[in-house]
Parts: sequence; C-alpha cells; structure tokens
Amino acid sequence: MRRMAVFFSGPAGCVFLALIILGWSNFFLRAEEQFPILVYMLLVVFLGFVANLLHLDDSFRASVAGHERLWDLCLIIVMAALIWLFREDHYNLFLLGSIMAYSIAVLGLNVQLGYAGVINFSCASFFGIGSYTAALLMTRAGIPPLPGLVAGGVVAALIGCVLLLPVLRTSGHYAALVTMAFALLLRVFLDVSEWFGGPQGITVQPMSLFGLDFSRNIVFGETELSFYLKYDAAFLLLLCLAFSLVRRVERSWIGLALDAVRSDETASACFGVNIMRWKITAFTLGNFLSGTAGAMYAMMLAYISPANFTFADSLLFLSILLLGGIGNIRGVLLATVFVVLIPEKFQVIQEYRYLIYSALVLLMIVFRPMGLLPRRPRVYSGGRA
Repeated sequence: MRRMAVFFSGPAGCVFLALIILGWSNFFLRAEEQFPILVYMLLVVFLGFVANLLHLDDSFRASVAGHERLWDLCLIIVMAALIWLFREDHYNLFLLGSIMAYSIAVLGLNVQLGYAGVINFSCASFFGIGSYTAALLMTRAGIPPLPGLVAGGVVAALIGCVLLLPVLRTSGHYAALVTMAFALLLRVFLDVSEWFGGPQGITVQPMSLFGLDFSRNIVFGETELSFYLKYDAAFLLLLCLAFSLVRRVERSWIGLALDAVRSDETASACFGVNIMRWKITAFTLGNFLSGTAGAMYAMMLAYISPANFTFADSLLFLSILLLGGIGNIRGVLLATVFVVLIPEKFQVIQEYRYLIYSALVLLMIVFRPMGLLPRRPRVYSGGRA
C-alpha cells in the first residue's frame, strides 16, 4: 500500500486522476437512463470513501501540488478529448461550452471573493451585461464579434466600477445586500426596457471569425460535425487564457496585496497597502472576466433574455466557488463540472436544483467553509506552505 501511495504521488497520479475525470465525464454525458446514473454516482462516492481510507487522496493532492504544469496540461487534454468524443452531438457539446463559460465567470468571482474578499452576489448580472453588450453591438451597430467580445468584458467592468461606490462604503452583510439589490434592479430594468428586448429578449448574431461562420456545421465528405465544436474550441482557448491570467495575478505582487486585504484590512492599511485600490482592481478584473464569458456565451446561445441572468444564477456561481474551494482555481474547474452536469443529466432533481444549490451553500459554510479543495496558505509572494 505504501508503494502504491508513493507511485500515485508522482507524475503517474496526475495522469491517473485525469483518466478518471475523463471516464466519469464521458459516461455522464452519454448516460440517458436515470437508474444507471444514480448507481454510478453512488459508486463514485463509495470509491472516494475507499480512497480516503487508504489515504490515496493525499497522494493525489501531493501529485497535483508537485506537478502543477503536468496537471494543467492533463486537464486541457481531458477537455479537448471530450470535445472531440462528442464532435457530432449538439447537446453535449453545448453542455461542455456552458461548463467552460461558467468556469470563466466563476474565475472572475474567485478573484473578487477568493483573493480580495470582496463580496459579490451579482456575478450572473455582469455575465448578462457582457451578453447584452455583445448582442446589441453586433446586432444593431454591426460591430464584428471579436471587438464585441472584448467590449462585453469592458462594459461589465465599467458598470462594476459604478457599483463599487456603494460597495466600498459598506462592509460585510451590507455590501452583500448592495450587490443583491443590483442584481434584482438589473433584472427589472431588462424586463421593462423595450430597447433591450424586454422579457422576450433579443437574438444574437452567431460568431464569425476570419471568414469562418460558427453557426454552420463542419462537413468533411460524408461526415458532418456539430457547429458547437467551433464554439467549444474557442471557449477552451478563452478558458486557458483566463486561467493563466488569474494564476499569474495570484502569484504576483498583486495577488500578495489582494491576500493582505482579504486577511486583515486594518493591518494592511497600517503597512501602507491601499485597500480601496486593490478592491477596485479585484472587482474590475473579476467583472471583466464574467462579462467576456457572457459575451461568448450569448453568441453560442444565439438568443438571450432576462431569464438567463437571474439572482438564482448568481447563487449557482457562488455554490460552484464554495464547493471547489474559495481561492482554488483548479477546484473551480472541477466543481463546475459537477454542479452543471449532475442536475442536467439526473432529471429527477432538475426542478429542485436551485433549492439544492442553496442547501449546498449553507452546508459548505457550516461544515467546510474552505471548500472541498481548500486553497493552501501563502507563505511568500512566489510560494505556498
């Protein structure tokens, strides 16, 4: 058993864990019957319990911590493999695109809450602002998709700066109430505004890049691949860029300042850290990522309405962050897969998903506030404990 633990604590642990994730995701995406899905879920829980008893989970954590680049490469290969395995399946490719879109948005929320400690219960609102910005610019102003994608993130960041005025003047529960009020006000504004399509929403032009129309299927002779394959490839590239950006921010002196602000504002201010500057930085960067993800998501969805960006969706983003581990960017990616896939494929709980998300948030806060994969404490700007 000790030899096995040593074996899985090396590079082989990353590869083996990636294969498990690939196999689990492939089965879940292909499964249609509810009973096999339930049995498989119980089997996964049982195997996780056995791995914990045998301390293999510690070996996998050591493997990921000691071979971070290999683990990141394995995750990219797993996602690319899933995209290729379902290259002709519209529905499952759309699910994979949604998972990547939500992951990018939650990475932005992670910068705000996980690094700087800025509470934001309106992440889905900034996701929607990016969607509406790209949709209006492309549909009514004739702006190309790529500038529209960037504009979605920029507009979300700018509107977030306006919201920061009351957020910075409050703290704790009051700051949370400000962001909740903003989410509700935005929903009402979109519902009553005819220029934004009202409750019926608006159509969005499909993405077109370098003459390639993303709304057409890919045809090779007699083989026809889903057009969502192109969107998923674009989302995978965008996710890699967002992940790299967030990780570099975390390990830089900017991340060190954000950690100081989150840990103790009073002590940080005494040592000359500008609290307001770093909160603005975190909130702006997080909203930019959420808005960019929303812009791409709108192009893939081809139609958006206020019902796509409710306060309940903000709870979904928050539950992903809490489940994966606040501040742990890799935990965010894995938690998104579970939170999106399980209710979607296990239809018995589909109607109660928001109730489950709320209960999940409460349980995580009470019993495991740092999440399933807690972020390791920082000891200096370039390392970990």
